Amino acid sequence: MSTGTTVSLLAPPPAPLITLESAPYWDAAKDQSLLVKRCDDCNQPHFYPRDICPHCLSTRTRWVEASGNATLYSFSRTLTKEGEYVLAYVRLEEGVTLMTNLVDYVPGNLKVDMPLSVVFVPTADGKYAVPMFRPAEAQ
Repeated sequence: MSTGTTVSLLAPPPAPLITLESAPYWDAAKDQSLLVKRCDDCNQPHFYPRDICPHCLSTRTRWVEASGNATLYSFSRTLTKEGEYVLAYVRLEEGVTLMTNLVDYVPGNLKVDMPLSVVFVPTADGKYAVPMFRPAEAQ
């Protein structure tokens, strides 16, 4: 593992747009809990928050708490004059893939399939928290 400076978020994220379908997700994130939807008919998890299962089109879906453990599926580093940030796809243990930002990482240490864990970053207005991910060893 290489050593280097740990990169943190450049600025707090903006507040999310809350919909009826996504409100439970954002309320749980405020309480440091990551939720995904699971279908009661086909038992498949899905993400992004929506009421209809994308696998079987059932409306019998429910929120379940995710472990917060993930692996890095893909990522892209963006360098700006203010610093850098990483946009990533991560695959949760529950089987869904989501787009997120990475925080608290050393740039040279990022590797596809590395273990990650969720961290909740307060929004700029302080009313919500956005789930982001960091290397599991950064805990």
